[in-house]
Amino acid sequence: MDNPFKFGTIVEEEYFTDRVKEVAYIKQFLKSANHLVLISPRRFGKSSVVAKAVKESGRKHITVNLQQTTSIADFSAKLLREFFKVHPLEKVRHLITHFRVIPTVSTNPVTGSMDVSFQPNVDGNVLIEDVLMLIERAHSVKNRMIVVLDEFQEVLDIAPKFDKQLRSIMQSQKHINYVLLGSQESMMTDIFENKKSPFYHFGELMRLEKLPRKDFHRYLSERLSSVFPDSHEALSERILDYTGCHPYYSQQLAANVWQVGVLQPGSKDPLDEAVDHIVKSHGLDYERLWINQNRTNRWIMQRLASRKPLQSGEYRTSTVYSALKRLQKDGYVIYSDRYELEDPFFKQWILNEE
Repeated sequence: MDNPFKFGTIVEEEYFTDRVKEVAYIKQFLKSANHLVLISPRRFGKSSVVAKAVKESGRKHITVNLQQTTSIADFSAKLLREFFKVHPLEKVRHLITHFRVIPTVSTNPVTGSMDVSFQPNVDGNVLIEDVLMLIERAHSVKNRMIVVLDEFQEVLDIAPKFDKQLRSIMQSQKHINYVLLGSQESMMTDIFENKKSPFYHFGELMRLEKLPRKDFHRYLSERLSSVFPDSHEALSERILDYTGCHPYYSQQLAANVWQVGVLQPGSKDPLDEAVDHIVKSHGLDYERLWINQNRTNRWIMQRLASRKPLQSGEYRTSTVYSALKRLQKDGYVIYSDRYELEDPFFKQWILNEE
């Protein structure tokens, strides 16, 4: 019997949780000539939602994660490599002749995968313009390509003024739908809502919220029922209470609860066993994370973990606010109706250490 829950990678097919309305909206939106900007905290499932919508659209598409790029040249090479997965090199070789810097293309004889690289020290601005215009020329108004750029806020760190150059190229293209995803809400909002930003109002802004509790409960309950026939509904409630309906951590906890039920059928409390296992298995990571925080950050994390007020007089309001923004930017803290630690298991580790 396979574990019915999946987390940590793009979630597809039977592992996909609801998001019917969001997927339908994205599919319909991509029928227009406009671009979409999707913002949500880390691990809310935005990459999975977009992947499902794009796949169901039946259109050609490529995806590049900007968090994994180190320079404009690296970004250009990754885009071109993904492009060749959709359009075999032999069919678009004539378009490569327009490049001002010809790439080196090689194939792994064992895996068959293709690698793309450029000579070092070439002008990255030339490379990205040539690659994006290649994608543009290979398509038409009736056959637009979908280009998904994940963690798009990283565009600000790839190179100085790169966002300005990228916007100048994109605005002239008519054969591409861009879907730009980001997890740093304040940075993404600034990129697309600040009038001084090159990407001001570049596309339709969409925010991905937590999954509706009722739908998520049904999803968990159905999959836990085979192992916990008498307690699956109550366990699903407790899982969502513990994770606050966070998509990633709910899947992670449910997967571990299911595992406890299979391997330790006589467990008194499978949820407590699962939480304890997760916290212990990540203990060293949490300890390293904690050691690298300054005193202010640690104090804030402790207060959030124990749900104590931050306005206690120990730190000035401006200091607390600045620290919260940094922690939010780094992905440790999220905000919905209140500030809270993003990882409920890290929260438990903090409580255990107090």
